[in-house]
Amino acid sequence: MLRTFFFLLIAFSLVSCGASRNKVVTTKKGTSKNTVAPINATASNIISYAKRFEGTRYKYGGTTKRGMDCSGLIYVSFSEENIPMPRSSRELSKKGNRLYLKEVSPGDLLFFETNKNRKVINHVGLVVEVQDEDIYFIHSSTSRGVIISSLSENYWNNNFVMARRVL
Repeated sequence: MLRTFFFLLIAFSLVSCGASRNKVVTTKKGTSKNTVAPINATASNIISYAKRFEGTRYKYGGTTKRGMDCSGLIYVSFSEENIPMPRSSRELSKKGNRLYLKEVSPGDLLFFETNKNRKVINHVGLVVEVQDEDIYFIHSSTSRGVIISSLSENYWNNNFVMARRVL
């Protein structure tokens, strides 16, 4: 029984919201300000729905107010607008078009590598606001649940892999 539990614990930590990393150039070029496209109604609705989950605790595999994981938040938020999305970060990271950070707009997705031992995308967030050089995104963190964070925070900036537009 203990051996099975240990195996499941290891498997959970390896799978999470994982995906293999594709090397992508994500640095900002030059010193120009972000070029932000005007937010469309669909993106606005998706963001508003995602914000309803703020404060929801983290739960692996969760897609409700009782518990939510990072890809679950994306899945249910886009589903509210009848936009089918994959349920895992692996598949989400393959959708849409890659962006430079200066091109990111509300409604775009940000992908991260947060596991020091493996080079895999294991976290995703939804951009909710862009102010000059600062990008804010909503996501479900394992320690604080569904929150809005800034990409300028060292932790997120250091673990950022790529941005993608799916709308």
